[in-house]
Amino acid sequence: MRGKVTFNLDRCKGCGLCVSVCPKEILWLNEKVTNIKGYHPSGILDQSKCIACGNCAKICPDSVITVERLDEEK
Repeated sequence: MRGKVTFNLDRCKGCGLCVSVCPKEILWLNEKVTNIKGYHPSGILDQSKCIACGNCAKICPDSVITVERLDEEK
């Protein structure tokens, strides 16, 4: 199963919880970007490696992450 992760970057507080629970280690805190609240938001390093487990969305205290399951191409 593949997935697509999206973030509401303006609401992300950069707590890093999503980064800590990603089994594929594809999430990171982007320290080069500051959102409108002054935080460094999370980002995804390689969307193609997402397995749509949803761990990041479940642990996010501010519900800023959406995980979409994508059909495998046959």
